[in-house]
Amino acid sequence: MTLRGWAVTLTMVGFAGAAMAQAREPERPWAKGVSASAQARALEIFRLGNAALKESQWLVASDHYREALALWDHPAINYNLALALLQLDQPIETYQRLEAALRYGAAPLDADKFEQAQRYHALVEKQVARLTLRCDLEGAVVKLNGKQVFVAPGTHQAMVRAGPVTVVAAKEGYLTNEQSPILRGGETRTIDLTLRAEEQAVEYRRLFAAWIPFATLGVGAALAGGGVGLHLSARSQFAAYDRGVEGCVDQATGGCVPSLALAALRTQGQGQQAGAIALYGIGGAAVAAGAVLLYVNRPQPYRADVKLESSLLLLPTVGPNGAGASLFLSF
Repeated sequence: MTLRGWAVTLTMVGFAGAAMAQAREPERPWAKGVSASAQARALEIFRLGNAALKESQWLVASDHYREALALWDHPAINYNLALALLQLDQPIETYQRLEAALRYGAAPLDADKFEQAQRYHALVEKQVARLTLRCDLEGAVVKLNGKQVFVAPGTHQAMVRAGPVTVVAAKEGYLTNEQSPILRGGETRTIDLTLRAEEQAVEYRRLFAAWIPFATLGVGAALAGGGVGLHLSARSQFAAYDRGVEGCVDQATGGCVPSLALAALRTQGQGQQAGAIALYGIGGAAVAAGAVLLYVNRPQPYRADVKLESSLLLLPTVGPNGAGASLFLSF
């Protein structure tokens, strides 16, 4: 037997007599308006539920308890129904039944059972969350986990199992708003579901930052400008070389043998001229690339997508075979 099964057995043994006997007192608020015959019949069905609970017949026990609650909404019946539902892994109704069991305090329950109900309540609270959905667009259909919950405008409040949920709001002619948030245990969240008309749901975006093409153009222009400077310097070097050659004519031969300094002017001019040509080529290519980038990066219309929530959740779980944890990732 699991720890939980042992706890269930301890809880319900000897429970009916003390709790239900107290509940018969007419001044008790949980007995107000319930006839003696209804109380007696509820007690008979309650005992049938207890017998099924002892035999681990969770579904049978829960059916008996619901039948008894239809006659008498007693905290003790709610408590034992919660024990059966706990075994059936139904945290939402389990939590609701435990709240009903604790509604009047410890009076309708034995002290130890009241304390145990509080412990279960705190534990199960970590498995449920409260969600409020709001949508103001008339005619929009709102669904929660695939089930339609209302047609807008309106609001829907629900208790859901903690973890991932799917929320959808849709209307013809509008972009569907679909979200998949992950709710943490004990969390209360409100989601406003807004929808945009398809013709209005267009965004203009660039492929990359707007400054990149202009920076490329600027670099290309700077390189080309550097080429112009080298070209002018090379012309100056060639002119100085030409003047030197004209001034060094040998009277005997009529020719000129350039000095090392004069030859260096020519060599420097040639190097600067080659550098200018290279800078012209690189700068021109950069300017052309910048022009292409300007065209490619012009604002383009895109259909706006509803952004989904990204989150990570480690959720404790309580099931028929013990406790554990589940990891949920949403993106």
